Amino acid sequence: MVTRVDVTVAAADLLRRLYRDHGPLMFHQSGGCCDGSSPMCYLAGEFRVGQTDVHLEDLTVEDIAEPIAVWMSGPQFEYWRHTHLTIDVVPGRGGGFSLEAPEGYRFLIRSRLLEEDELTELAALGRG
Repeated sequence: MVTRVDVTVAAADLLRRLYRDHGPLMFHQSGGCCDGSSPMCYLAGEFRVGQTDVHLEDLTVEDIAEPIAVWMSGPQFEYWRHTHLTIDVVPGRGGGFSLEAPEGYRFLIRSRLLEEDELTELAALGRG
């Protein structure tokens, strides 16, 4: 099954720690300036998504009971709709309110273009 979003092993490890310390999680990527283009991790429901935000996927991470919803602003999705995203983590601190900031890390997106067959499958699933 095709996915729009995956996580690296390092990001999954950090998500397990954040889940253990804080509870259910979510991501939102606004596409705004500065760190707005970084995926921001919040407690599930802490960030209020808007009517134009797009629910990309619910991530399943081993040892985390609840799926992690990944959202993107509608205008950002229009630019990235043909892109597969991988959430990764690097040392350093971003400038936002993302949960990982006090840990000395920041999430970032690595991307690649979706293949034609992936786009076709997403469209057939109504997620195109």
